[in-house]
Parts: sequence; structure tokens; C-alpha cells
Amino acid sequence: MSVRVERIGWDDLRGVALRTALDDEMGDRYAHVGRSATAEEQAARARAFTIDPAEIASVRLAVDADDGVLGHAALRRLPLGPSVAWELKRLITVPEARGRGVGALLVRAIEEDAAAHGAERVILQTGDRQPEAIGLYRRLGYRPIPAYAPYAGAVPEGLYFARDLP
Repeated sequence: MSVRVERIGWDDLRGVALRTALDDEMGDRYAHVGRSATAEEQAARARAFTIDPAEIASVRLAVDADDGVLGHAALRRLPLGPSVAWELKRLITVPEARGRGVGALLVRAIEEDAAAHGAERVILQTGDRQPEAIGLYRRLGYRPIPAYAPYAGAVPEGLYFARDLP
């Protein structure tokens, strides 16, 4: 499969469509969380997952030779106290392209973008019902880290990883 990774804007309709598909998929996987959470917990969770487009430093889209969309990933400048963390966000590969290396290509592109911004590491949040993502991140050298803001205390099913950049 021939794949190229291109830069797009956060508001590119192809990216918006993939993020909507990701939201739908995660909504199905984590429906149990919404049923058992209080209104306050749901509000904290919604705040944790809200992305300010002004914090997005880079968005990448994987496409095939026919310009078919295969996947999406973004890099967010995440203010953490006096410093900035560089966070991999919204990684999704369309179902028919999964297991073919598209996710790894997108992660590496985001890491390159982070390095170009001076980042020494990339962090990310995923969930305990995403074994495919967890496996990908571990294969790419990501290691578990403690929960960080804005997720700490708001996302009990969250898992957190980081990878030092070369």
C-alpha cells in the first residue's frame, strides 16, 4: 500500500470527519463510563477532552495513492505549569487500513513535528479499552507515565505514555 503523510489544517474537512469517526468509536467503547459517572464527573471529563484549536501545532493526514484518507494525528502544545508538553492527539486509522503501518507513520510524523518545535519528548493519553493503540505505542517505544493535566482525576480509564525523542 502506497501511503503519504501530508500536513493539513485542524479545520480540514477530511480531518474533521476522521475525528468524528473516532469520537463515535470511542463513544461505543467507553459508553459504560458515561452511565456510571455523576454530572460533575461528566463535566470534568468533557473539560479534559476539549481541545482548543489554538493549541494545535500540527495536523497530519495519511492518504493512499488515490487520495483516499487512511488516518489522522495531531500535535498539541499543552501548557503544564511553567512548561509546555507536546502531546500526540486524535490518532485514528480507518478500519480497512489498520495493521498496515499507517498509525506508526502518523506517530513518527508527529514526533518529527514535535522535534522541529524543540520538544525532547512526546506524551499521550489513551484508554484501557484501546488495546490496538496501547500495542502500537509500546512497539514504538512509548513507556507508561503518571496521569497529567487535564486528564488526572477526570479520566479514570486513562493510560498515559511518553517517548523521549532522539
